[in-house]
Amino acid sequence: MNPFQKNESKETLFSPVSIEDVPPRPPSPPKKPSPKICGSNYPLSIAFIVVNEFCERFSYYGMKGNFVSKSPTYSLPLTLTPCFSLNRTIIYLSLVYVLGHVIKSLGALPILGGQVVHTVLSLVGLSLIALGTGGIKPCVAAFGGDQFEEKHAEERTRYFSVFYLSINAGSLISTFITPMLRGDVQCFGEDCYALAFGVPGLLMVIALAVFAMGSKIYNKPPPEGNIVAQVFKCIWFAISNRFKNRSGDIPKRQHWLDWAAEKYPKQLIMDVKALTRVLFLYIPLPMFWALLDQQGSRWTLQAIRMNGNLGFFVLQPDQMQVLNPLLVLIFIPLFDFVIYRLVSKCGINFSSLRKMAVGMILACLAFAVAAAVEIKINEMTPAQPGPQEVFLQVLNLADDDVKVTVVGNENNSLLIESIKSFQKTPQYSKLHLKTKSQNFHFHLKYHNLSLYTEHSVQEKNWYSLVIREDGNSISSMMVKDTESKTINGMTTVRFVNTLHKDVNISLSKDTSLNVGEDYGVSAYRTVQRGEYPAVHCRTEDKNFSLNLGLLDFGAAYLFVITNNTNEGLQAWKTEDIPANKMSIAWQLPQYALVTAGEVMFSVTGLEFSYSQAPSSMKSVLQAAWLLTIAVGNIIVLVVAQFSGLVQWAEFILFSCLLLVICLIFSIMGYYYVPVKTEDMQGPGDKQIPHIQGNMINLETKKTKL
Repeated sequence: MNPFQKNESKETLFSPVSIEDVPPRPPSPPKKPSPKICGSNYPLSIAFIVVNEFCERFSYYGMKGNFVSKSPTYSLPLTLTPCFSLNRTIIYLSLVYVLGHVIKSLGALPILGGQVVHTVLSLVGLSLIALGTGGIKPCVAAFGGDQFEEKHAEERTRYFSVFYLSINAGSLISTFITPMLRGDVQCFGEDCYALAFGVPGLLMVIALAVFAMGSKIYNKPPPEGNIVAQVFKCIWFAISNRFKNRSGDIPKRQHWLDWAAEKYPKQLIMDVKALTRVLFLYIPLPMFWALLDQQGSRWTLQAIRMNGNLGFFVLQPDQMQVLNPLLVLIFIPLFDFVIYRLVSKCGINFSSLRKMAVGMILACLAFAVAAAVEIKINEMTPAQPGPQEVFLQVLNLADDDVKVTVVGNENNSLLIESIKSFQKTPQYSKLHLKTKSQNFHFHLKYHNLSLYTEHSVQEKNWYSLVIREDGNSISSMMVKDTESKTINGMTTVRFVNTLHKDVNISLSKDTSLNVGEDYGVSAYRTVQRGEYPAVHCRTEDKNFSLNLGLLDFGAAYLFVITNNTNEGLQAWKTEDIPANKMSIAWQLPQYALVTAGEVMFSVTGLEFSYSQAPSSMKSVLQAAWLLTIAVGNIIVLVVAQFSGLVQWAEFILFSCLLLVICLIFSIMGYYYVPVKTEDMQGPGDKQIPHIQGNMINLETKKTKL
């Protein structure tokens, strides 16, 4: 049937095309046989590509981990293969990548210029790195797939698993090594950021060298012209031509891209049809990446509010991110050699699209578990003062008991019997306000002395009423406690100095504070969890050490520095806020679920993107696959900005959204017929996939997801 004759059938994305209208594909140059690895069907050339990917990912994640702000570094996938062959594109952009690392390392040298110079060099370096990594990522994966002969499709599928494994191996190792280079080595008297940025740059040089070493044995498909531009022009011409010829007298065509036939060759039109079929399936995919991306943000914030002491090992909150690449290294061989084979033996057709759908479901379950963990954490977290409420505790630093009465209306009358502070830990009491801010009157009774004092407070805050002995009398002062001690879940400390001299306290090599004389009160300071048996302190005429003991996850501590005649200088310790109670081990199930989902979704998606693309479109489709990741990152930012939900509800929202997306993807996949690899090849290229019955015909053939 002539596609230009009148046809009343509906035009769809999946409409078939008649065989007589499509000329045979020009003969493709036969693939040069590459030496095999140890007599297997795996080309030796992929060893160079996999090692290159490992070094490049080590370089990228090592560089990314040096940013103290921990803000994500994104790179937009680019496709420059239209201008050069794939291997040349990789080499040229790798040189750009290396140059970016060199400039970024120079920007980290403290002796090189001022802040403006450092900022300019950093921005230029990061821009070049983004260009380099975004350009080579879609090319490397596609170039590795090109090394296989078509009869070795199963081995090619395994290659994509090994390729993804190398990505996570590079990420895992760089996560451990880069912080050591930054913190354990000193450059110009401070942390050596220049070395921490320079080593990833060196790994990128190694990646480039390794890739270049395999040049003589690579199978190098010839460049096919500016294919991206051709794709866009073909689509635009088809749309505009259809719009111009919308009259009912003009015969309809079976597919909307057939309207480009007046200007573009039919082979290009058929390739674009194959491309758009897969791109249509990609529409729901960014939501998966939106969930996966939160391991380094939302889940880390959740870990901060948990206790990392596992008994045999202590995990810092941000170290939980290492679990993902570690589990990927375990799960990839587990799924490839055990789970998938067991499923196959059970007679189940576990197609690529089915694997991806199951991966989405696992990610949904992971976020449902994360929501349950978040709810449990909230139950264990101390209550926060609400509107027209304040929390007040009394720190009694006098030598004997003090009775404190809050004078006010019936709701605010409160009697606090405060024992000497060295015998009893103070507790917070809730006070109700008439307005957002209010003055409170306090009646202090000490022995036969009575004192009335007034202090102002504001709603939703924590306060400490500090009482001290002043000769034969007593006095008080109101101290506003910072909110950070209870909101961010970090370990925090503050000090009250009863000495008559200022005290300088060094909590670490980077953290020190000064506490004023005569009952000076410091602000809260965040510290790392750990034992602090000998914290160095000094006054103007004396050096001494204080034993602070264990500072646990999430706790807020108060230390009162005193001079005991018998025991000398010491710190009396009390907990303002108790330590986090829920173990960080409860995050293991959600990490295991989301990583299993990632292995089923991402590894399969890489291979699917390659296998379903025409030979001229493989790197284009790989770039489109990577673009879904960038869109997923944007979704996280948008939802977080406008949802206005508490964290557990946001987790549930993401889980439900992905579940709906999974249903839509399953319906789309139900009507998608996968293209056979042998149908995409040249001279014989037998016939292109759409003509051999692989195009969807809802009346004759239907492949379920």
